[in-house]
Amino acid sequence: MTSFVLVPGAWLGGWVWNNVSPLLTEEGHKVYPITLTGMGEKVHLASETVGMETGIQDVLNVIKYNDLTDVVLVGHSFAGKIVASVADQVPDRIRTLLYLDSFRPKEVKTPQGGFPDEFPMEGWRVPFPKMILDDVGKDIQGADREWLLSKATALPVRYFRDSITLSGNIDSVKKAYVFCTRGGDNVDAMLKETGVYKDYKIEGPYKIIDSGHWPMITKPKELSEDLIILSKGSAPQIQAR
Repeated sequence: MTSFVLVPGAWLGGWVWNNVSPLLTEEGHKVYPITLTGMGEKVHLASETVGMETGIQDVLNVIKYNDLTDVVLVGHSFAGKIVASVADQVPDRIRTLLYLDSFRPKEVKTPQGGFPDEFPMEGWRVPFPKMILDDVGKDIQGADREWLLSKATALPVRYFRDSITLSGNIDSVKKAYVFCTRGGDNVDAMLKETGVYKDYKIEGPYKIIDSGHWPMITKPKELSEDLIILSKGSAPQIQAR
């Protein structure tokens, strides 16, 4: 039995995995959808001091206090920074570090992963920019779009701005990837490690989903199947679906 720890991206909470978690559970796996401090049902805990170290501790505590080992640690979008940091701290508990259409820290161990001020801010928080749906979320329509907009919460900006430093322990952890064809990155160039992606090395098996940036909403069945296959560490690349 595998323990899946699911860490959502910016503006999201554990709720975003609602359509994926039951599918993984039905296959006999344990599922721990994370809500980072200041987000979702923890929005009342938001403050200007909340940032990367808070989020990293959120995930470490779930692993520690549930006595989890053999974990498949999934990070979506910006949470690639968080899951990489967690895996770097407790590599012995992580079976697979899985990047879901996410930021992937470079091999260099210097501070990395800060984000520019690319979205409008309200004080120390970044409201969910609806325009992003027209960019990398065009496949989210109708009731799904209304649901996402009703749940998304403003993000403490330090989640974006704080950088991380990896010790090198992460190098021993197996990696896997899910790429989304309409998630904002050039998947072909990424896989060839060319252009702006030349400093990012693909270090494990991967799957490609024909979706926007939130396949947990638009293609939960395909995503859950891919997570299970990739958790076994033996999946070759398949055609986008």
